[in-house]
Amino acid sequence: MSTPKSSPVEVLEARFVAGATTLPQLPPPVFAEIAFAGRSNVGKSSLINALTERKKLVRTSSTPGCTRGINIFRLRLRVPSAEPEGAPTEGELDLVDLPGFGFARRSKGERKSWGPLIEGFLRERPGLRAVVLIVDVRRGPEEDDLELLEFLAHIGRPAVLVATKLDKVPKNQRKLALEALSREHRPLYGFSAETGEGRDALWRALLKRAHVGA
Repeated sequence: MSTPKSSPVEVLEARFVAGATTLPQLPPPVFAEIAFAGRSNVGKSSLINALTERKKLVRTSSTPGCTRGINIFRLRLRVPSAEPEGAPTEGELDLVDLPGFGFARRSKGERKSWGPLIEGFLRERPGLRAVVLIVDVRRGPEEDDLELLEFLAHIGRPAVLVATKLDKVPKNQRKLALEALSREHRPLYGFSAETGEGRDALWRALLKRAHVGA
């Protein structure tokens, strides 16, 4: 998948920084952080890989729920200047892959342990600038997603809703599907990890919330 020339960001470097199953295991934040959350079958890993244009930065699996802890990935970015003749600027940003939720093939005790892990990170992490909540465009937010949106609003964390798997919807129906979801949930961005559709718009939203670049 190639990056369009108009893309607002070029990912110069992307690397794994740390993984943890408890909050004390995480290193302190150095750069702004954007977290990614969602049910285990919505393609969270594929979305992060597509955003960074790295096929294997985040492990993908046919078995839902493979992310058992919090994983942090550091990006070095080149961002166009806001000035017409200005030179591009570089910056760094951390993407945080949170454990998927809503899956069934885990022990009851293990599922309970992930609730406090995610909740603690969202409440306490000082570097966190926004949370990307990923949903399947064909289903929209489910009960777990709505609960997370409510929790984020309660603790004052900005949420960015992304409706992924756009390529699974016929092209002539995509606009209507996104409009139907956006009437209830804003801001909302459509995305396809297969085609890259929506990548630029989502990057612009994330850079704005992370205060990276102009």
